[in-house]
Amino acid sequence: MLSFSKIPNHIGIIMDGNGRWATKRGLPRYFGHKAGVKAIKRTILACQKFGIKYCTLFAFSTENWKRSKEEIDGIFSLLRDYLAVENNFFTKNKIKLNTIGDLSPFPDDLQNALKSTIEKTKNYDNLIVTIALNYGGRDDLVRAFNKMLKDKVENVDEKTILNYLDTSSLPEPDFVIRTSGEERISNFMLYQMAYSELYFPKVYWPDFNEKQLKKCLKIYQKRNRRYGGIK
Repeated sequence: MLSFSKIPNHIGIIMDGNGRWATKRGLPRYFGHKAGVKAIKRTILACQKFGIKYCTLFAFSTENWKRSKEEIDGIFSLLRDYLAVENNFFTKNKIKLNTIGDLSPFPDDLQNALKSTIEKTKNYDNLIVTIALNYGGRDDLVRAFNKMLKDKVENVDEKTILNYLDTSSLPEPDFVIRTSGEERISNFMLYQMAYSELYFPKVYWPDFNEKQLKKCLKIYQKRNRRYGGIK
């Protein structure tokens, strides 16, 4: 039985397995990414239903540039289509859209589409969905340190670092899920995940849905979070 009094405030999801999902079905990897986009919408609505306040989705990492130009272009095309087709999805459901990562290498039209949706939804606080695009935990730290050097910050402590990271407006994640069964965090919110609970379901991301999220939340609720102390 899911306890709504023990729902994590902030969950992070490493959306993994799109390519393998497609390959298993004899399809090009693009179709896996296309199916993965549908899973994003299902998951966002499920988060809203379960009362999760923050959901951060790892969509495109700093390392993903190593993939073929064809695959990268396909991902960008899907993101464009998603923002166009679902233009009213975030406003209709009063969901705030946010991004983390360095968007500067992305095509201008894609940056503008993202900025437009972010502007339209900036006053919502029902659910805050953050898409990690061209994001890497190490890159986030490097950019934060450079900003601190530029600002001539002295006496740096943990709070100072958190305030300079891309996630400065977000609480630290309580629970991080990586689909596909791979058990690694792949450079996702390295500093912020110091005390996050981790779970690695074997389901590929395109098959993730409300039922799968509920199962993950039940696992989370069985964990004993001690933060280095003893209960």
